[in-house]
Amino acid sequence: MAKGSSKHHEEVNAPLAHGASLLPLVTIDDYNNELRDKNGFVGDNANKKTFQQKLDDWRKRVRKFGDDPIGKVATEKLSKKKIEALLKGDDMEAAALVMGAVEDFSQDFAKVIAKFLKDERWSKTERIVVGGGFRQSRFGELAIARTMILLKADGINIEVVPIAHHPDEAGLIGSVHLMPPWMFKGYEAILAVDIGGTNVRAGVVEFGKEKSPDFADAGVWDSAIWRHADDEPSRSATVERLATMLRNLIEKAEKANLKPAPIIGIACPGIIKADGSIERGGQNLPGGNWESDSFNLPLALMKAIPEIGDHSTFVMMHNDAVVQGLSQIPFMKDVSRWAVLTIGTGLGNAHFTNREGMKAR
Repeated sequence: MAKGSSKHHEEVNAPLAHGASLLPLVTIDDYNNELRDKNGFVGDNANKKTFQQKLDDWRKRVRKFGDDPIGKVATEKLSKKKIEALLKGDDMEAAALVMGAVEDFSQDFAKVIAKFLKDERWSKTERIVVGGGFRQSRFGELAIARTMILLKADGINIEVVPIAHHPDEAGLIGSVHLMPPWMFKGYEAILAVDIGGTNVRAGVVEFGKEKSPDFADAGVWDSAIWRHADDEPSRSATVERLATMLRNLIEKAEKANLKPAPIIGIACPGIIKADGSIERGGQNLPGGNWESDSFNLPLALMKAIPEIGDHSTFVMMHNDAVVQGLSQIPFMKDVSRWAVLTIGTGLGNAHFTNREGMKAR
C-alpha cells in the first residue's frame, strides 16, 4: 500500500455528518465566513440590495437635472427582467444608468473579493465562481466580468466566472456531492432541497447516463418552487409544505420509472452542525427559530417521509453556498483551490480545495 493511502482510505470512510468539511472530491476550507471590517460585514457591500442602491443613486443624480429615463417606478420594484430590458433596449440613457450601477457594484465587489483573499483560508485561490440570482442576468454577468478586470488591473491574478448551471438548479445539483457515490449504486437520482430566505425549491436530480464520480452530466429532472415569503408560514408549516413537495416529486419519479435513491440532500443557510442542527445564520428562514436546540430539519423530514421506495430515508444537509459551489466540481479539475460567492439577499461564500486524485477521476 502506497504511503498515505491508509489515511486517505480512513478519510473516505469517515462517518457521514451534516456540514462536513471532508467530502468525496473536495475539502471545504471555509464557508459562511462572516468577514468584517470597520464598517461591518464585508459581504453587505455585494448583494442584491447593494446593486439596487447603486442604480437608485444614479437615478437620483440624473433627476437633479432633468427626467429620469427609467421613469417613476421605484428602483426596488424593478425586476431583473425589467433591468435587463433597459440594458438591451434602444434608450441609451436608461442603458447607461444601468451600466453606471454595474460599474459601481463591480468596484465594491472587487474590494470585497480582495478582502476575502487576505483570509488565510482563502490563500492561493485560483478561481472564484459567482452564483446566486444576481448571476442569472446580463447585468450580473457584466458585473462579474468587470470585477475580474478590476482585480487584474490591481495586480490580483484570479479568475472570476459565472457558475455553470442555472443558480436555481445548481443549489439542487450540488447535493450529489455530499455523499460518496457508493450510496447511489442501483439508483438513478436523488431528491434535493434548496431553502432560502424567499423561496423553497425541491427537485429530483438525475445522475446522468455516464454516472461518472464527478457527476459531470447530472441535471434536474423535475422541480417545484414555493415562494414562502408571500405566505409567511410558521416553521412547522414550512416543513409540512416541503414534505408535500417531496412526496409529489417521488410519486412523479416512480410513475416515470425513474428510481430515486432513498436520500434527500438539503442546502440551507447558516453554519450546519454535525447533528443537522443550525448553529447560526438561519435568521432569514421562515416562521420561527431554526437555530433552536429542539429543532432539527433532517430529523423532521425523515419523520415526515420515513421511507422512499422500500428503504428508510436518509437525509444529508449542508450550507446553501457550499452546495451551490459543489455543482461546479466537474469544471474545476484544472485548478486546486477555488471558491464560490453567491449574490442574493446576502453574500454566501465557501472555499474548496480539490482532493488528491480528483483530476484522475
